Amino acid sequence: MTILAPIRAAAVEFAPEVTYLNTSSWGLLPRRTIAAVKALADENAAGRRVGAGSFDAVEAARAGFARLAGVHPDRVATGGSVTVHVGLIAASLPPGAEVLCPEGEFSSVVSPFALRGDLCVRYAPLDGLAAAVRPSTSLVAFSAVQSADGRVADLAAVRAAAAAHGARTLLDGTQAAGWFPLEAGAYDYTVTGGFKFLLCPRGTSFLTVTEEAQGTLPPLFAGWVSAGAPWVSNYGPLERLAPTARGFDEPPAFLSYHGAEHSLDLLAEVGADALHAHATGLAARLRAGLAKLGHATVPGESAIVSVPGLEGRQPDLVKAGVAVSAPAGNLRISCHLYNTEADVDRVLEVLA
Repeated sequence: MTILAPIRAAAVEFAPEVTYLNTSSWGLLPRRTIAAVKALADENAAGRRVGAGSFDAVEAARAGFARLAGVHPDRVATGGSVTVHVGLIAASLPPGAEVLCPEGEFSSVVSPFALRGDLCVRYAPLDGLAAAVRPSTSLVAFSAVQSADGRVADLAAVRAAAAAHGARTLLDGTQAAGWFPLEAGAYDYTVTGGFKFLLCPRGTSFLTVTEEAQGTLPPLFAGWVSAGAPWVSNYGPLERLAPTARGFDEPPAFLSYHGAEHSLDLLAEVGADALHAHATGLAARLRAGLAKLGHATVPGESAIVSVPGLEGRQPDLVKAGVAVSAPAGNLRISCHLYNTEADVDRVLEVLA
């Protein structure tokens, strides 16, 4: 089986009505995911579903993400947004702790630290992040792939620098997981929104925590789900949190998680190698074509292609039926498993 075979097999799951190259904003939902969400909605409307949804679906999504991230499911907490996960980590830091972040990092990664008011938050250029770690740094918080322009961080260098100075690491995998190998176990914490390259409905997010770091997180959002035994801890205070990352679960948005289970299954069927090769191959074709048109792109091998200063062409592309985005002064084009060479060529045709 060639590496393209699983990509072609997955293509039947999608039915975009435009040339869709905007996964960095949100991913298309597979047919199987839509069917699962609709089935649960119908059951809720008819009164046939006890409890509005199934925790089995949540556990299946947890296991699916754990498999993709390379960790045991016991290290994965489920939730609804990256911001809440980062807020929990921010609440665990003592006053005066130093947090190092890249300049221009996505707001959800930095704001919970910056707005606490009693932390020292420093910023450094992404390509100088490892060099900016110092003995006083408590935590390095950064994205694997930058939202604004698709740059991939030097992950190994940042991990090595943090380890050398005794700092913890928080990695946001939202723009990476689904096309880029995440290796969540290499970080103290990772946070990942599910609605982009993971192709899950919005309202799904995943926090991974090492066993050692689990002991540092406060029971800030403790509730009946945090006990790890749904439906048996509904009344009175909990005696304890679940002894795994499940102790940091949020009550699930069942509609979203019933869909997420199937989106993550699809990614597993395609395989990490095929996803990475396909997405980065299309991006390389796009960069080469843009260069021929005289447009300089942000260097790298990311599945996200950004063209500084070309954000003004987004309306032209949208008018031509090509979905892209334009954050921070860049024209941003993101490639994923449902995209083809014809999609890339359509972008180049419009820009020409």
